[in-house]
Amino acid sequence: MIYKILTAEQLAVVESGGPMEAPIDVSDGYVHFSTSKQVQETLAKWFKGQKGLALVSCDTADFGPDLKWEISRDGDYFPHVYATVREHNITSIWPLDEFDADGVAIVPDVVIRTAEPASKPKAPKADDKA
Repeated sequence: MIYKILTAEQLAVVESGGPMEAPIDVSDGYVHFSTSKQVQETLAKWFKGQKGLALVSCDTADFGPDLKWEISRDGDYFPHVYATVREHNITSIWPLDEFDADGVAIVPDVVIRTAEPASKPKAPKADDKA
């Protein structure tokens, strides 16, 4: 599974038949996702203090070659989907209504415990030579 954080407005668009996208997805030309191990940090970096968020999961198998693993934050590979993502791609939705002391939404334990997709490349080690 891969995960996308959506505002209430973005989720409403998807649930009414529109594409799953945030402004950054439109400007970058692909839909940004995170893995189970990346999503909490994504919330802390980009969504701190925001209320009304939801976390959705999608199956990597739905996207075939449109799913690209690209190096992003801290040299880790992140899932990017170069296709339109729709409601039928969503496998689960969780409201993010619990927050830590810093005002960051807390990812449900069931997500945190989920293994990263087998298709995710291993991040290069700092001491690896190119």
